[in-house]
Amino acid sequence: MTQDAETLIAKLSPGRAGKLSLVAGPLCLNFTNTASGRGDVSHQDHLRHYNDLLAWSLHAGALPVDEAVELARLARRQPEAAEKVLRRAVALRESLHAIGTAIATHTAPPAEAVAEIGQAMTEATQAGRMRWTGKGFVWELVTRPLRLERPLWPILRSAGEVLLSAPLDRVKTCAGIHCGWLFLDETRSGTRRWCEMEVCGSRAKMRRYRNRQGKKA
Repeated sequence: MTQDAETLIAKLSPGRAGKLSLVAGPLCLNFTNTASGRGDVSHQDHLRHYNDLLAWSLHAGALPVDEAVELARLARRQPEAAEKVLRRAVALRESLHAIGTAIATHTAPPAEAVAEIGQAMTEATQAGRMRWTGKGFVWELVTRPLRLERPLWPILRSAGEVLLSAPLDRVKTCAGIHCGWLFLDETRSGTRRWCEMEVCGSRAKMRRYRNRQGKKA
């Protein structure tokens, strides 16, 4: 990440959106992890304002600095529209999380979530175009005129790539209690259990230690 991006993230969002660990692999799965402590009283949603979405997108490398600056200015001029996009982003995140969790637990994904992501992917496709580079074809976003929905498009493209092409048996949910973070297990053995060994893995290890000590007492 460039120094310009780090500086802008600090200005955009005082929260954790631009500082969250990106441990899931694909962009769309990292996006589902913008909420912490799912299923617990410590639950936190890190996307509370539109600028949080911009800060996270910068942090995840899904948005260039110049566009983030323009979008922040546009959001100030159109606060109601920016709030609407934020609500859509959170809804899409929850649908992606529901689908990912279902895949990880070998259950059928909720039909409503699948329909919502499918519709959003169709819309995002319309914001792109195929271009010949001289050596091959690339798919690129058409970002002008810049729209407040811009941060959602690379997330949805990533969702399409994961859902249609990734090994779905490697989509997993962290084994940590009340964590709920998703990730794509890219280890050779396919035995990854934790979002971060240093966080949820260490907590589990400490709980096991305390349980053993309690039994000895």
